Amino acid sequence: MSTKEIREMSEAEIEKQIRDTRDSRLDLRMRKQTGQVEHPHEFKEMRRKIARLETILKEKKLASANS
Repeated sequence: MSTKEIREMSEAEIEKQIRDTRDSRLDLRMRKQTGQVEHPHEFKEMRRKIARLETILKEKKLASANS
């Protein structure tokens, strides 16, 4: 998901996407514990995706507070 696509989403959609990504990350960690992770690079991608979503959400909230 690109930054442009995230910026087009509403705050509620971004919050839902954050929750979904965190759930997926938790599932991935559980699979890692059992040795079932095929693509370990997904940890880094998910962490960055969550950070990107939270940053844009914060920008949107600050923009709406200033308006």
